[in-house]
Amino acid sequence: MTQTTPGDLTALMHEVAAMIVTSLNLEMSPAEITPDTQLFGDGLGLDSIDILEVALAVSKHYGFQLRADDEQNTKIFTSLRTLVEHIAANRTK
Repeated sequence: MTQTTPGDLTALMHEVAAMIVTSLNLEMSPAEITPDTQLFGDGLGLDSIDILEVALAVSKHYGFQLRADDEQNTKIFTSLRTLVEHIAANRTK
């Protein structure tokens, strides 16, 4: 298993922010999504359907499944940072 460096996480954060904007057709720049931007509620205001779209994009791009019944989903999808940390820990590609 390779160690993820802070530089890798920063690059991955930009990549995932761009994927969120693209997959959800958001009218904003990926740079507007900061690491601690909340994905639900007052942050990006995503709903459960949006999260399913993001989960599908993550599965296709990073090679692992985000399951709807995972008890960790609330934690995983708290912010861009928590999502990226989960991707970094579980990605296969």
